[in-house]
Amino acid sequence: MSKSLVIVESPAKAKTIAKILGKNFVVKASAGHIRDLPQKEIGVNVDNNFEPKYVIIPKKEDVVKELQGAARNADHIYLAPDPDREGEAIAWHLAQILEIPIERMQRIEFHEITKQAIQNAVAHPRNIDINRVDAQQARRILDRLVGYKLSPLLWKKVQRGLSAGRVQSVSVRLICDREYEIRAFVSEEYWTVHGQFQQTSDKAPRFSADLVRWAGKKPELGNAESANAVATALQEATCTVDSVKTRDRQKDPQPPFITSTLQREGASALNLTVKRTMAIAQQLYEGIELDEEGPVGLITYMRTDSTRVAEEAQDNTRDFILSAYGKEYYPSRRRQYGAKKGAQDAHECVRPTDINRTPDKIKKSLTPDQFKLYRLIWQRFVASQMVATTIETRTVEIKAAVPSRRQDALFRVSVSRTTFDGYTRVYEEAREEQTPAEENGAAPVLEEGESLTLLAVEPRQHFTQPSPRYSEATLVKALEEQGIGRPSTYAPTIATIQDRGYVTKEGRTLTPTDLGMKVNEQLVQHFPNIVDTEFTARMEANLDEVENGTQPWTKLLADFYGPFLETLKAANEEMKRVVIVTDYLCEKCGSPLLSRYGRFGNFLGCSAYPQCDFTHQLTRDNKPVPKDRPAIGVVCKHCAHEPMTIKFGPHGEYLKCGSCGKSQPKSTGVDCPKCKVGSIVERRSRMGKNFYGCDRYPECDFVVWNRPIATPSCPECNSLLVFKPLKRGDVVACTSCKFVAPAQEFLPDPEEETAEELVEATV
Repeated sequence: MSKSLVIVESPAKAKTIAKILGKNFVVKASAGHIRDLPQKEIGVNVDNNFEPKYVIIPKKEDVVKELQGAARNADHIYLAPDPDREGEAIAWHLAQILEIPIERMQRIEFHEITKQAIQNAVAHPRNIDINRVDAQQARRILDRLVGYKLSPLLWKKVQRGLSAGRVQSVSVRLICDREYEIRAFVSEEYWTVHGQFQQTSDKAPRFSADLVRWAGKKPELGNAESANAVATALQEATCTVDSVKTRDRQKDPQPPFITSTLQREGASALNLTVKRTMAIAQQLYEGIELDEEGPVGLITYMRTDSTRVAEEAQDNTRDFILSAYGKEYYPSRRRQYGAKKGAQDAHECVRPTDINRTPDKIKKSLTPDQFKLYRLIWQRFVASQMVATTIETRTVEIKAAVPSRRQDALFRVSVSRTTFDGYTRVYEEAREEQTPAEENGAAPVLEEGESLTLLAVEPRQHFTQPSPRYSEATLVKALEEQGIGRPSTYAPTIATIQDRGYVTKEGRTLTPTDLGMKVNEQLVQHFPNIVDTEFTARMEANLDEVENGTQPWTKLLADFYGPFLETLKAANEEMKRVVIVTDYLCEKCGSPLLSRYGRFGNFLGCSAYPQCDFTHQLTRDNKPVPKDRPAIGVVCKHCAHEPMTIKFGPHGEYLKCGSCGKSQPKSTGVDCPKCKVGSIVERRSRMGKNFYGCDRYPECDFVVWNRPIATPSCPECNSLLVFKPLKRGDVVACTSCKFVAPAQEFLPDPEEETAEELVEATV
């Protein structure tokens, strides 16, 4: 008996689907795209309606032969790549190379890998959507034209190895524009005044309130003199409670995840890169081995911009809520969430495929990161179907009668508390960054007309702050809000701009490099459309029109290419050679060093070349590689030789013994708080992320992500403190309790310290 052939994208997905469909089906994987434009030529005939030249991707020949053989032996073929533009294009390319009669080949689409979804897809096949294929083809050719024409210009005018693209160049511009804004920002001083109050009983708790009215208007205090004058006048004030107002408000849950919100929350709540979040989500979607069940798809398709939920999934979740949490958490009607403009509502949200597979039930089958992301998706989805949280806010206004003033001053304090937890029993959205806790006590229960004792008046100095630098999460938010690219492109885009050296990631913040700033300046000047957010957003809308069948793909390309070619010709003539001068001087002749690019990446080269040939290697962060230097007092743990040498390798600094030749990680100088024997060293994970762990691993498994601080320890619990760079100011945080405080209170400015070390250790 002949069998049907199902072709999917990934081997992991093939394994899961094969278990579902049984012995009458053969399931094969294409391992992604099997054809693309050629690597060594443009591959687009711009003079013949932008006709593409597709070739089999190198190293995919064996895959193609295997699929062709399987297709010849099958009575029917189901093309089942992912349910999006890229998947539709893969299905079309498969149809082209398999050379099978159309009546034996159909497209199937599913958004979750469950028995019901797969069987339903096989029962309802369709033809390939050629409009969706055309949209992908237009996007691919558009990116090829921009990259293939623009990148050589950057190589010629700036340095080799650079690239430009529709979404990546706009992303770099957003980051650079924010940097210009920060550098141009002039901080302004301002002051606020706060009162410490107490009820007339000595045992009553103290609480703080903010001065909100002075001389009949909002106080505007620009310097210490004016703030102190107000504070002095208030010392004689007689204070009474003017009003107490209480109101309840309902806080609704967030919608279930779409791609962009999953990426943002993965970064904020789990400290995962956007790329890592999508990779883990792909694993959860394609199937995880669950004991006796075998491979099971745990979540729906993770590339979606729709918050729609299938009715059956919604009903199952509501039943789960009623059973697990009780009727007070069960909404009277289904929750519906509006789709954002331009969303493709044929897809569902990102949700668990079976709500009864709670995170704890399957934890032992998942890696730590898989578990954390699945738990996040599960909690967000369950919460999205629950009742609102009820929050009571009590606002107290305190009248301060000052004998020397005609008008009373007014203080205000607001206290909020949750009176019913609602959906937050399951999930609460992560904040972008931690902030130091307020020290002011909450106001006690007060009554209107009650007299209060004013214990102290405190003026506080503040300075206005610029907008923070982007993090991966906030960059994704900005790209989405401005309609730039698709959520599926955000992860590779953010990775690319870092790989190209345009942007560096420090903690969670994305900072443009000198190279990124220079390239952005050239693109803004000579290719304003390429880096214009509105132009890029309109192009995405045009691609949607191609997919909807309302615009021919060739017209979209023709409308773009003509003006682009004229701009390119002008830039070739007008763009001047860019030289990136650094602050470092040549060791040989004293000339400034230039940032250059060679076969092995960026390096520093003498500006006097060819008369002077001095060069110096750069790190992955485009900083000079430190010179080898002795590690005073450090003994080799293999042969007890002293001293060792501090060297720099692909993963940062390490120690090497001059006697036995063996290496060991460089210590941070902080003792391990777990085993009390080892010391904490800096390491790098398989994903390229730095972390800190005990040098006695695997005997001791202590690990933290942030740089530990030797002294002092936590003032509240005496545990280890770590340094955390945040957008709104660096902090130190305890590894055991919730203590957080501004970094400058505990250690010197880390940037100044690093700069000193750099001057001493490098050129």
